[in-house]
Amino acid sequence: MYKYLQQSWQSPEMKEIIRQRLIDWRKEPVILRIEHPTRLDRAHALGYKAKQGFVMARVRIGKGTSKREVPAGGRKPAFGQYAMPPDQNLQHIAEMRVGKAFPNLEVLNSYYAAEDGRDQWFEVILVDPNHPAIKSDRTTSWVCNPKNRGRVFRGLTSAAKAHRGLRGTGIGFERRNRPQKR
Repeated sequence: MYKYLQQSWQSPEMKEIIRQRLIDWRKEPVILRIEHPTRLDRAHALGYKAKQGFVMARVRIGKGTSKREVPAGGRKPAFGQYAMPPDQNLQHIAEMRVGKAFPNLEVLNSYYAAEDGRDQWFEVILVDPNHPAIKSDRTTSWVCNPKNRGRVFRGLTSAAKAHRGLRGTGIGFERRNRPQKR
């Protein structure tokens, strides 16, 4: 079933549906708690379960670089006013913003939802570490351990690890993981 859900996101009909959704999403708050994931196949692949203790949130984040602030007094800098790229990727920034908005929940993962010319939307999977359904589940009870609190701010989510170069790509990866000659 998930294979067909994934294929449906590429169809022309779905692109029109997404375009209509973005009109509504632009009017919503920046961070919004949602009842169900928009992309069920991605959410399940990243650890979402349709049970108590799991919360979904959609977050909007601006694309591109930010403008550097001009000093209030004194000279105006001639260069470097506009292109200030963020230090982390936008998905990780979105996860951190949701983590601040829901301090009692733990960010499990996130995925891309949609984008237009100005903004990107991500859906973030959150887990309540104090919920009995989460504590009793063997696959998710690791979130309840106090050492796993604040993992989004320590760069331990998938988007943060990808930004930090820990996803198995990059310079020297093939050389490090090549079988040893004997």
